[in-house]
Amino acid sequence: MQKVLIDACGWAAVIDSGMNFDAELLGILGRPELLVLPKVMEELELLDAKRPRAKRLLLSMLIAKSSTIEAPLEVGEHTDDQLLYLAQTNSMVVLTVDVELKRRLFERAVPVLEVSKKKRLNLIEGL
Repeated sequence: MQKVLIDACGWAAVIDSGMNFDAELLGILGRPELLVLPKVMEELELLDAKRPRAKRLLLSMLIAKSSTIEAPLEVGEHTDDQLLYLAQTNSMVVLTVDVELKRRLFERAVPVLEVSKKKRLNLIEGL
């Protein structure tokens, strides 16, 4: 089963797009296991608290659909470093729209799941 690490900006982009996330995932990866770092949840909670009620990030849905994953302490505290390490060492896909993170992932041949302007998910497996 494919595993997908969720980045905060990737989840926000999914929600803001209004797409049917489950249907998009099913068409690309089947039924992958969704994983979220505690630091990503912290970022999402802070972001969600700043948004108007109509633009909430549906964090309860994310929690229901995903499992928590921890990065080893030696990886460091930076969320992107943790995502990169886990994705590379465990052959995972990362859901993100962060340009710098995508660059780092591509440099290490880690596939990226991104939200397109057409409210679709795209799997990009290299530059």
